[in-house]
Amino acid sequence: MNFNESGLKYLALHKVGNKSAGEEIVLSAKLLEISSVIEPLLLQYFLSPFRSEELYNLTHPSNIELNEVFHHVSAIFDDPECLLSRSQDLARHLYRHSTHPKIRNGEFYVVFIENCLLNNEMVDAVGLFKSESRETYLKIYPVSGSFEIGHDDGININKLDKGCIIFNTGKEDGYVAAIVDTLNKGNEAQYWRDDFLQVKPRSDDYYKTRAVMDLCKQFITGKLPQDFEVSRADQADMLNRSMKFLRENDSFDAAEFNEQVLSVPAVISSFSDYKNKFSEEHDLDIPENFQISESALKRQSRFMKSVIKLDKNFHIYIHGERQMVERGYDESKQMNYYKLYFKEEI
Repeated sequence: MNFNESGLKYLALHKVGNKSAGEEIVLSAKLLEISSVIEPLLLQYFLSPFRSEELYNLTHPSNIELNEVFHHVSAIFDDPECLLSRSQDLARHLYRHSTHPKIRNGEFYVVFIENCLLNNEMVDAVGLFKSESRETYLKIYPVSGSFEIGHDDGININKLDKGCIIFNTGKEDGYVAAIVDTLNKGNEAQYWRDDFLQVKPRSDDYYKTRAVMDLCKQFITGKLPQDFEVSRADQADMLNRSMKFLRENDSFDAAEFNEQVLSVPAVISSFSDYKNKFSEEHDLDIPENFQISESALKRQSRFMKSVIKLDKNFHIYIHGERQMVERGYDESKQMNYYKLYFKEEI
């Protein structure tokens, strides 16, 4: 995503409260005028948080046309001048789903954004944003040769609470969408992503790479020790070999992965069964072959660290060379131990 040439053409602003708390929805009767001074501030507020390459599609269990966001955004793409009336419908749709007691009221923005660069394609987009948090600012101003200090409440343009940019491409798959939700991480956050937007991860290389990394992590740390007698050092070694395979190859090939990382037929069979179950439970599609996404690899690698935690005293980070780690038991101390071999301290 690149927004260097983007501009705001139409902007509607409404107030959406928490329906279950008895708060109201206030719909604006006209579009906001965007001055040359305000536009760069709004562009920074709306667009700067979108850095991840993780993309989504709008979806619906039976028919994509029944997804209300898809329906109204499609109308806006067909005729941008209908943005005000469609934004009112979108605000009502958001209000109907704002029922969790932790959902805060806030301003709801619907914006038509021109000239967004997505995967080397210049497209327009519709942005849906909501501001829920307020911050207090000090105001200093001169008075009769001196200064006075006051305060005011406002919105920090560097902290977007909720956002979704829907790009005018891939309509047949539910468009391409990017999402930000920095405020809520619990169940109440579902109303924005699952209830209001109704999105699913886009089945691209980023998504597939992330999915296979999650699969490997959960299999090695969860399923593998259930089916086989493996030490924590062996698990760490397999995690390292998984990451090494992903880093050293441009594409993922399941047969090569099985041969180079899993090796043992019984482990390969267990992994295959677990993959089928994992895919079904998480509604994932992990193909046998795909291009490995470097950005997904970099972003998710912190969750693939090979760490052995010993009581509350030590953490052993293992980066390779499984043969340099030995595990034993000291009869005199009645305690387990690890022996580490190395040539020099760094």
